[in-house]
Amino acid sequence: MSRINGFVGRRNFLKQSIAGVGGLAVGSGMQWITQQTFADASPANPNPVNSDKALKRLLDGNKRFVDQKRKYPDQSLEHLRLVAKGQYPFASIFGCADSRVPAEIVFDQGLGDLFVVRVAGNVVSDMAIGSLEYSTAILGCQLIVVLGHRKCGAVMEALEEQPAPGRISLIVEGIKPAVEEIKLKTGNIQENAIVANIQYQAKKLQESSTILAKLIRKGQLKIVGACYDIDTGKVSIVA
Repeated sequence: MSRINGFVGRRNFLKQSIAGVGGLAVGSGMQWITQQTFADASPANPNPVNSDKALKRLLDGNKRFVDQKRKYPDQSLEHLRLVAKGQYPFASIFGCADSRVPAEIVFDQGLGDLFVVRVAGNVVSDMAIGSLEYSTAILGCQLIVVLGHRKCGAVMEALEEQPAPGRISLIVEGIKPAVEEIKLKTGNIQENAIVANIQYQAKKLQESSTILAKLIRKGQLKIVGACYDIDTGKVSIVA
């Protein structure tokens, strides 16, 4: 298998993924994925940012945001034209879809800096996993931040006994295993549930993907949990 800087090339990545699921039909749909979805990817980031430096860069940006000293980096027309030629994000953010938690703003980053995947409750799904496998194995991100937030409606719903309506229930069911673990703990149950869900989804993300797990074992990826305070704007790392 060809590799550049320790990361698989996009064609070999696709072949490996197909082989891994076994028996997946390769028709016009898969051809479209090969030609279109992977079209803007390079085999590897020529200058990958290691996980520790990436995390520091994010937290430094968040401090600027909290202190109202934002630099608004990488948002010029010149940079727009640069990233139009190819993307090399330095970190991936897997966060909640809540409108109050836009990753590029709260981390004071710009165009092409972050690969962001968002879904209500930051609930891990096959689509989210696939997106993050792409950002790490193909684009070279060495950090994934699972970003939850205080007062998360999806987590609060998971604490209720009544079933959620429609397909919202799918999101809630993805959180319930996390909140079940903390119901007997002391302290604020809502705060405990937020943290438990971040930890649960981060663990599930690693355990559900052989690609991500392999990158972690090789020291080429770190998954970190973090919580955003929507009252103060501060992001705190969740142990």
